[in-house]
Amino acid sequence: MSLLRQFRAAPNLLTLMRLFIIPFLIIEILAGRYRMAFALFILAGFSDGFDGLLARWLSQRTTLGQYLDPIADKLLLSTLFVVLTHMNLVPLYVTVLVFSRDVGILLIAMLLFATGTLRDFRPSLLGKFNTLVQIFGLTVVLVQQVWPSVDGILLRQVLLRSIAALAPISAAQYAWIVVQRVSAPEPAEE
Repeated sequence: MSLLRQFRAAPNLLTLMRLFIIPFLIIEILAGRYRMAFALFILAGFSDGFDGLLARWLSQRTTLGQYLDPIADKLLLSTLFVVLTHMNLVPLYVTVLVFSRDVGILLIAMLLFATGTLRDFRPSLLGKFNTLVQIFGLTVVLVQQVWPSVDGILLRQVLLRSIAALAPISAAQYAWIVVQRVSAPEPAEE
C-alpha cells in the first residue's frame, strides 16, 4: 500500500486527529480552561481506542499506523506531563522520569530500526501497565481541576508516585528485552 493510501486509511486519520488535538489541549491547559482540556483529552483517548478497532474491522492495518499510533500516544502523554508540570499540577521529578524513559526507548528503537538489528519492538506488559497508570494519573489530575470538590488527593499522590516508580522499572525491562533479543542466536533455516 502506498504511503499516501496509508495516510488516507481511516485508523491513521484518527491517529492524525489525535496529533492535531495536542496543541489545542496545551493551549486550553495554559489558559486554565480545564473543562475544554479535559474534553479534548477524552476525545484523544477515544480516538486512540477507536483507531485500533477500525484497523481490525476494516482490515486497514498499515506500517504507517504501526509507527504513528505509539508516537501519537507518547507525544500526547509526554506533552501533558510537561505542561501540567509547568502549571504546578505534576511534580517535576515525575515528568523527568517519564520523559527520560520515553526518550530512551525512542532512541533505542530508532537505533535498532536504523541498524536492522531488531524490528520487533512491541510494548511489554509492564510497559502497557505503565502507560495505563500514566493515563489514570493524568485523568485524575485533570478531573481535580474540572471538579475541585472531588477528593482525589490521596489517589493522585499514589498514582503519581507509581508513575515515578514504574517509569525507570519499565525502561530497565525494555533494555533487558532488547539485550535478550539482540543476543539470541539466529533461528536455523530449514
